Amino acid sequence: QVQLVESGGGLVQPGGSLRLSCAASGYIVNAWGWYRQAPGKQRDLVAQITNSGRTSYGDSVKGRFTISRDNAKNTVYLQMNSLKPEDTAVYYCRAVSLGNIYWGQGTQVTVSS
Repeated sequence: QVQLVESGGGLVQPGGSLRLSCAASGYIVNAWGWYRQAPGKQRDLVAQITNSGRTSYGDSVKGRFTISRDNAKNTVYLQMNSLKPEDTAVYYCRAVSLGNIYWGQGTQVTVSS
């Protein structure tokens, strides 16, 4: 079993930055992902990183967001720069461990002036 604890969300002005963190306890996480869900919309992939460090991003965040991981801390990060109002959503981390999928509780990111 893996427990995930997210942190780092909040209110930020357009053009600002935030860094989200998601720490796992329990088993080692093999692959990580960040997803987001705006009200009335489906949950979409934001970024993901494999065990070997290979990354991929959703088209809307390429060049602005960076996913990284600290294997020693069993933690994933999402650095979000040049934030836009359309980035407003609940952000969820997703972990894959021993073939099982786990989700964080979600953290609200609001981009507004």
